This record gives sequence, C-alpha cells and structure tokens, in this order.
Amino acid sequence: MSQPVPPAADQESTDPREAGKFSLSEDWAATILGLALLARALTGIIPAGLIP
Repeated sequence: MSQPVPPAADQESTDPREAGKFSLSEDWAATILGLALLARALTGIIPAGLIP
C-alpha cells in the first residue's frame, strides 16, 4: 500500500492572518482609489472637462 500522508501540522503555515503580514484586497484597493479620485474631482484638482 501507499505511505501515510504526514499531518498538516508538519507543513509550513500559510495563514494570511499571521502577525506582521499586511494584505489589501482588490475590493479595498478599488474603493480607496475611487474615493481618492472623487475627492480630487470635488476639490477641483481634476478639471471638469475630464469628468464625463
């Protein structure tokens, strides 16, 4: 027969919530970018001619 598979505890941890790791999901990145563009449009940094 085949050899038994080692338990997961022997393998390296790949938990994204480990201390010291920072991850930004695609949704949050798009939200932050959208809010930054909105703020620039409202403050006049982006000219009205560029806004459809």
